[in-house]
Amino acid sequence: MGIVPEGVKLIWIGAAAAVVGGVASFWLKWLGVPVLALGVFFAVFSAYFFRDPDRDKIFAPGEIVCPADGKVLSVRTEDDPNVTVVRIFLSVFNVHLQRSPMEGKVESVTYTKGKFAIAYKPEASENERNLIKITGANGRFAHVEQLTGSIARRIVAYVKAGEEVKAGAKIGMIYFGSQVAVYLPKDVRVLVKPGDKVRGAETILGLW
Repeated sequence: MGIVPEGVKLIWIGAAAAVVGGVASFWLKWLGVPVLALGVFFAVFSAYFFRDPDRDKIFAPGEIVCPADGKVLSVRTEDDPNVTVVRIFLSVFNVHLQRSPMEGKVESVTYTKGKFAIAYKPEASENERNLIKITGANGRFAHVEQLTGSIARRIVAYVKAGEEVKAGAKIGMIYFGSQVAVYLPKDVRVLVKPGDKVRGAETILGLW
């Protein structure tokens, strides 16, 4: 299991704080010990949160890959009656990488400013977000929306318009608790339901 690049710097910061706290504890225990403990906690938590587990499952051409780890909040049509939206809540304990639901081309990556509502609330659909539009053969599409939560304040897209991606390829990451929405054609057969626990690049989200 690896660590995503965003997490390496934070691990080093935590480790440095732990060293400083350890040295300081010899003279100022009232200050050094708390700094040591905080540094160790920060480094360990960063290593856990920014983990990048190996996900090498091979998917059949008709299968749609789940783009994120977490819990399914809803499966329904929203603003567009021809589009099914699957919303997934990611707690701080989930892997926070996002992966491509399909093989295809990145048509666009659009950032939109917004609110910072709690990620599992309905109003989180208006949060700060990135929308990554991926299209494939025969008019197929899967749009992945990365939404911040009340704590998360940073979204990273690993892809840009014009790139080709494989099903299950890493396309981005959200820091800390967040939500991922997947927009699919209405005629897709969705295989998950609200309450289901899913895993990015392992769970089959649906079938074309």
